[in-house]
Formats: sequence, structure tokens, C-alpha cells
Amino acid sequence: MIINTEIDKKGNQYPSNIVSCKKDIDNFSFTTENGVILQVTVIRDSVLRFRYATDSHFENDFSYAIDEDASIGFNHLETDENDNMYIITTAKLICHIQKKDLKVKIYDVLDKSIIFEDESGFHWEENYDAGGDIVKMSNVAQEGESFYGMGDKTASTNMRGRRFENWVTDSYAYERGTDPIYKAIPFYIGLHHKKSYGIFFDNTFRSFFDFAHERRHVTSFWAQGGEMNYYFIYGPKMNDVISSYSDLTGTPELPPLWTLGYHQCKWSYYPESKVKEIAQKFRELKIPCDAIYLDIDYMENFKCFTWNKEHFPNPKKMVDELAEDGFKTIAIIDPGIKIEKDYNIYEEGMDNGYFCKRADGPYMRGKVWPGECYFPDFTNPKVRKWWSGLFKELIGDIGIKGVWNDMNEPAVMEVPNKTFPNDVRHDYDGNPCSHRKAHNIYGMQMVKATYEGLKKFTYPKRPFVITRAAYSGTQRYTSTWTGDNIATWDHLWIANVQAQRMSMSGFSFVGSDIGGFAEQPTGELYARWIQLGVFHPFCRTHSSGDHGDQEPWSFDDEVLDIVRKFIEIRYQLLPYLYTAFWRYINEGTPILKSLVLFDQEDLQTHDRTDEFIFGEKILVCPILEPNAKGRRMYIPRGKWYNFWDDEIVEGGRETWVDADIESVPIFIKEGAILPKYPVQQYVGEKQIDELTLDVYYKKGKEKNFLYEDANDGYDYKKGRFSLRNFTLVGKSKELIIQQHKFGKYITDYDTFKIKLHGLPFKITTIQVNNEEINFKDVKVNGDNTIIVNKDFTELHIKGGL
Repeated sequence: MIINTEIDKKGNQYPSNIVSCKKDIDNFSFTTENGVILQVTVIRDSVLRFRYATDSHFENDFSYAIDEDASIGFNHLETDENDNMYIITTAKLICHIQKKDLKVKIYDVLDKSIIFEDESGFHWEENYDAGGDIVKMSNVAQEGESFYGMGDKTASTNMRGRRFENWVTDSYAYERGTDPIYKAIPFYIGLHHKKSYGIFFDNTFRSFFDFAHERRHVTSFWAQGGEMNYYFIYGPKMNDVISSYSDLTGTPELPPLWTLGYHQCKWSYYPESKVKEIAQKFRELKIPCDAIYLDIDYMENFKCFTWNKEHFPNPKKMVDELAEDGFKTIAIIDPGIKIEKDYNIYEEGMDNGYFCKRADGPYMRGKVWPGECYFPDFTNPKVRKWWSGLFKELIGDIGIKGVWNDMNEPAVMEVPNKTFPNDVRHDYDGNPCSHRKAHNIYGMQMVKATYEGLKKFTYPKRPFVITRAAYSGTQRYTSTWTGDNIATWDHLWIANVQAQRMSMSGFSFVGSDIGGFAEQPTGELYARWIQLGVFHPFCRTHSSGDHGDQEPWSFDDEVLDIVRKFIEIRYQLLPYLYTAFWRYINEGTPILKSLVLFDQEDLQTHDRTDEFIFGEKILVCPILEPNAKGRRMYIPRGKWYNFWDDEIVEGGRETWVDADIESVPIFIKEGAILPKYPVQQYVGEKQIDELTLDVYYKKGKEKNFLYEDANDGYDYKKGRFSLRNFTLVGKSKELIIQQHKFGKYITDYDTFKIKLHGLPFKITTIQVNNEEINFKDVKVNGDNTIIVNKDFTELHIKGGL
């Protein structure tokens, strides 16, 4: 006789005491009396992995986020134990594992200061509705600790006191505080007592992060399924944390230089005559532009990999003609495949079983732009290979130069949750699962398949892909933008914060829809947005055609002139930006740096959201409100040159900076050497016959770099690049610039035009490679410019009073 059918729900459960410990080289397994296993793996001296199982065994160890080329290895490892704990020591960390409850504490090996410690530590709750566990971790929020990262969240950069959710979501016209939105990047940086660490919670289920929101001195993260599997990354510098995280999850290939130019997009430019009209107008008005976009209206009834022959009767001819004028054509591709007999993509997908299915066997059917659609299971490697092959005509035959993946959250229309039901099944690269686990990486795997197709058919050139949805590691394949924003001043603030936060989260190739996607900006708002957008790694105007025109000439002549001026500044700075990309890709250094990342030891930087460093040497502070004649901003410690008039400002303080509609606060770090190109209407329009170096005097020493290659293709991987390492040494009456060059690439130009800023003396003598040079030979001008051979090794500029 059945007396009670209710489930005995146990609530939160915790590990008990450790009963065994096993070591296998760099891997430690601690088993508790109640069957919990903690596996600690020493990845590097500064990186530890913590992985918990609740029922005495682990799932298959598989991750889409971790790069196969991630660095592994350490310089020092020793273990010890006493009555209370096990102790793991590396060259940088001391990790304590408490025997009574499996709680963790991590210390700096040098000064023994506490970096990270469990509060409740690991605990879990059985998920009676979906199966498996809800896995949880609670840690101590240290006194004065700040938190940063987490991708595209729309809140202030310092996350203390807030809670966030990671569930990739189509969020049209989101607002400040909307959460979640398009990306799930479960990585954050903690900073306290001038030291920083990172936590990467590699779990693709719906997850949550609480940064001392519910309890003032506790930070927590948890997920609705999967394992408690996180990486602890120690700095102590924030740059070191981000670099190590980027090493774990990967960085992209160098992008072709043209992708760093200005891009113009709209939903939608059609027919063909309209596309050509827009392109011609850019050239007529001499506004630099490298790329023009085709949104869904280029397709036949919005069907992927088709063309509307009425609007685009000869797409290859159009693309070729645009290319002759310097324009690269980018086309959108969404994941939904229209259910339509005799549509070849649909038929191939059906014949091979490539589409997602529900738990009981029916295909996942959802409405998107073409109408009723099926959706490829991009977590199946066979599907990715098929998808990548579909780009042959678009890329290989027609000549499209880049692909823009949209709606890949995946977004589904007219359903309450905006996406697939949880019971949809996925292959997950041989680890079958439901959509609960695969949702956050669906867009990432679509982008991977797209990238592989473009890499194949674009070769020997480099591919270019853009995505809306992302999970950690997606940056290996693609650039991104911040989704469907709104033409408001508040969204200008949001765009600034999101780009900084994404860069801190290992995803530097990012930008916003300049001017706002929804609604119509005023000319002033558009001008101010351009002034911000040209300092973002990805620079594109995009808008919804429902709300009017949003080209640079859509407002008035004053706005047009401002927009042209700032786009020209971007094109001049392309070698500087390209060098910043080289550092990002090779060293994991973010291209955009919030002030806290630039100077974490200055407490005044910890809550600054507006100011940021572009590359290594340029400080930018956008104007974020209408009718402004300037603004107050914080200048980081050190000396900075006003970009517009060379006035030198002492940092470490907040100050007023004039900035009418024609300008924006920009400062250059003393000691900077900024490489500049001449203004071009598109990358490659001109042969660069001379490179300008803007040199900003500093009393002291400063390092600078200049990276160059063929701007496209893969010869740079064979050593055909040019890396110039400049060391600037400034004295009271002397300026020395030393140069060391690496790599086999030979640039077209032979000379540097050096423009000297802030020189405190009048030039009396110039020596190149220890030989005194006649002023006429280096063309010394009254504006402190000189011309020297690009291959000098040491330049001495001496002077008197």
C-alpha cells in the first residue's frame, strides 16, 4: 500500500569531510564522505581549475569555450597537508582545501594575502523538474572589492551590488538595466587591495551571478544544470587576468585592415540601384568608407543563400563594381531555413537530418523572417561542415567579403520565451543534450560554421564575420556588435559601457549600431555617437529603415563635416589600431581599457564609466548629453597632451574640458609615438609613401610599438610582418628615439615624417645612428617636423634654451 508519494526535497546540500585525496601530476581529486568529488587542476602557476561532482563521477570533460591551443604548464608545484587542510602551492598561489567541508582559500604566494575564499562554498540542489543539479558557489566579497566583466551587460562597469543572468536573448530596443540580452560571457574580475583575480564559470546552462546584491559581503554564481566548473585566474594586474582568460578561451586571427575602416549598414539597402547610390554618395562627399551591407531584403522571400533577382538581377556584377570603388560587400545570413519544397537548402537539410528536433521526434518549427522555419543543429560537426560549404556561391563565386550572422540567439518570433523550447535536442559534438544546455552556445556554433566556410572560400584572404549572439570563446571566430539599440542619449552611454565591458571580457572586436538601430537620432546625437564610435574597434552605422535615413549626410552640413572629420581621424589612426589588434591577438591585451584597467591602484578609477583608453596611449571621453559645451572628466595619473591644442594636463584629478559639437575630449599619453596614415577613402586607395609618427615628448622613458604586414592574407604567419619597437627617452635638452625592428615584411614607404609635440627646447643638433645630420637632409621645419629613413636605429634630437 502506497502511503506517501511526495518527493523528499532536500534543499541545499553541502560537501561533508574529505575521506581521500589522490594526486596525478597536476591533478588533485578530493572525495568527501557524502560522495562529492573536487578535482583541482593546476593549469598554470596563476590558473587553477575547480571541478565538482555530486554523485562520485564526472560528466565527459568537454567545452566549447576552451581554446585547443590554450597554454598549459607551471614552474613550481608542491603539496602538503596538516590536520585541517590540504595545501597546493605554485609559483604564484597557495591554495588551501579544508578537510572538514571542502572549502577553498587562495593566497598570494609572495605576501600571503588572501585573494579569494569560499563563504558557503560549493553546494547544490537537486533539480526535480529537469533532472540533474542546480549547482551553486558562494564566496566572500572582500572589503572594498569591485567586480568587472560579464560581457554586454547594460549596467555600470563596476558590478558590485548587482545581480545578472546569462541566457542569450533577442532583446530588441533593450534599455539600461535590461538583463539578459544577447551574450552570455560568464567571466568576471574581482579587484581588492590593489590585486585582481578572475573567475570563469564554464557552464552553458542558464546561469546567475550575484555581486553582493542579496548579501552585502557575499558574491555567488550558480547554474540550473551541469557541473560546478570554474577557473580561478590570478593577476595581480587586471591586464594579466584578462590576458590569461584570453589565452584560455582564445583570440581571433588578425582581421584584414579594411574591416577596421568605417562601415555603412541599414535594414535595408535595396534594390541594387539604391546600394550603388549610397556608395557613390560616400565617394562624392569624400567620406571614407570600406564596407556596405545587405540586410535580409537582398534574399528571395528572406530565404538564406538566395537572391531576389528583381532587386539584384546580377549580384556578382554589382559586387565587382562596388569593389572597383573600394567597397567590400557584407551580407546577412540568419539560422532559420524556410520550410519550402524545392528550396535546395531545406531539401538538403531534410535529406540529411540536419535540423533540430523536439524530444519526441518532430522537428523544431519556429517563425522568423521567411515564415515557418527549421533550424540547423550547429552543435553537430556534420551540420557545421555542411553549412560552411553553403558559402561557396556567396563568397567564392559572387565575391561577398563578409557575413553577418543575426537572429542566432536563436531568436524565434511570436513565442513568449523568444527562443526554442527547452526540450529541443542537440548533438553537442557527441554529448547529446537538451536546449537547456545548448542554448547559450547555439549562436557561437553557427558563427564557427560560418567562419570555417568563409575561411575556406575567402582564402588566400582573411575572413570577416559578425555575430549578435556569443558565449565565451566566440571571439576566436568573429567580431560582434551590441544588438538592436535605440537612438537615445542613454543608449549612447550604454554603448560606451558595453564596448568597455566586452573588451574586459576578452572580446575586443566590438562596436554598437552608431546612431541607434531603433528610432531616429537628432543630428547632434548622431555626431556625438560618431565621435565615440570611431574609437571602437568595430565602427558601423546601422539603422532600421522604418525610422528614416541615417547616413552621414542625412542631417545638415555641420553634422556632415563633423562626421567626415572624425571618420578621417579613424583612418589616420588605422596603423595605431592595427597594432592594438596585434597586441590583443598575441598578448590578450584589451583594445579598449576602462580607467580601472589602465590604473587599478588609483581608487578614483574604480567607478569611472565614461572615460576609456583606446589602444595604449589615447584617452577618450565621449559627450553623453545634448547641448554640451564640454564636460567634467577624470584624467588618469601622469601627464597628458590635449589632442586638439597640445596643452599638457597633469592627471590624477577631475577637470573640466571644453568640447563643443565639433570636438570631444581626447588626450595623448606623454611619451606616445602615434603612427598615422594619410586620409584615404578606403583602405588601399593610396600607396603609403611616408608614415607619420606623432611623437609626444616625455621627460623619462616610454615604450611604443608599430605592427605592419600586407594588411590581408596569411604571409604574416610565415614571418612576413614588420614589428617596430620604439623606445623614447626624454631629457631636459635631448630626445632620443631608439628603434628595433623584427620580421621580414618590407613596407612600401621609405621614410618617417616625425612630428614632435611638446618639445621643451629649440632643436640645435640632430644625429641619426650617431652621425650628425644637416637640417636640410632631414627637412627640419618650423612646426617641429623632421623626415628620416624608416630603418634608423637611434635618433638623437638635441637642443638649447
